[in-house]
Amino acid sequence: MVAVFLLALAGFPLLKQEFYSELVIRVMVLSMFALSLDLLVGYTGLISFGHAAWFGMGGYVFALLGTKYQLTNNLWLTLPAAMAVTAFFSFVVGLFVLRTRGMFFIMVTLAFAQIFYFFFHDVKALGGSSDGMNLRGKPVANIGEWVPFELTDVNTLYYFVLALMVALLLFMALLLRSPLGRALQGIRENEHRMEAIGFPVLRYKLAAFTIAGSFAGLAGYLFAVLNSSVNPEMLSWHQSADVLLMLILGGMGQLWGGVVGAFTFVLLQEVLSTYTKMWHLWLGIAIILLVLFLPGGVISIAQRVRGLWQRRPA
Repeated sequence: MVAVFLLALAGFPLLKQEFYSELVIRVMVLSMFALSLDLLVGYTGLISFGHAAWFGMGGYVFALLGTKYQLTNNLWLTLPAAMAVTAFFSFVVGLFVLRTRGMFFIMVTLAFAQIFYFFFHDVKALGGSSDGMNLRGKPVANIGEWVPFELTDVNTLYYFVLALMVALLLFMALLLRSPLGRALQGIRENEHRMEAIGFPVLRYKLAAFTIAGSFAGLAGYLFAVLNSSVNPEMLSWHQSADVLLMLILGGMGQLWGGVVGAFTFVLLQEVLSTYTKMWHLWLGIAIILLVLFLPGGVISIAQRVRGLWQRRPA
């Protein structure tokens, strides 16, 4: 099933529907954003309501380097810079917020995200105020005189984002099977027991918080490239709420849950907004029904079908 899904994604640009290709790029970027949050929520048990801070910051790093100060527009410099900056700030913030738990952790992550939001919203020298910034252009992939590809072409951008999404999925799969991934899942199940048997729980949670922030910065960078603009709303609390909804819809603690959730969320948005102006209301109703009848997320449908198939009579 995974192979069929990836083949369908790879073949989609052959339909030559530029609008829908850009829509799928957007969904794949949001999938990476959801995957980064799932490392915290689904596998470590840390419900962050400020994850959009790193998403927006990743986009702003590219905007500042390539447009505001015109230092460089090179993909191989600006993309690692976006991930490094978001990793650094998530590490620093993590040193403070990870000393809290439960509801306090949720509120403190939200508070830090709002600080970053108003920083980019109010400091015109950096964020361009509430209007944000239009970017000078797509990043260039030059390596000396050689240009391996150009992201100005929609299909090229599509396959570049697809490759990064697959790479992130593979990385997550390896991470979750590593000693770090096993420890994070142990912390999710029983943090006090992990401390009692000698695991440095704070260090493990800080590593997860930093990695998640870095990959959220990657998603924010790609989102800015796709839209050719950034604005403070990328860091807002409702952006954090949306990505959390994607995880709930898809299935938390499932490798493909973030991807399925992003596709489901955007598909619901597009279909409902086509047929009614009150699409927010119907979107809310649809989400409530999905959560009630599919508490394991949309991805649990495949698991139920597989279970029924295995229990079929010979």
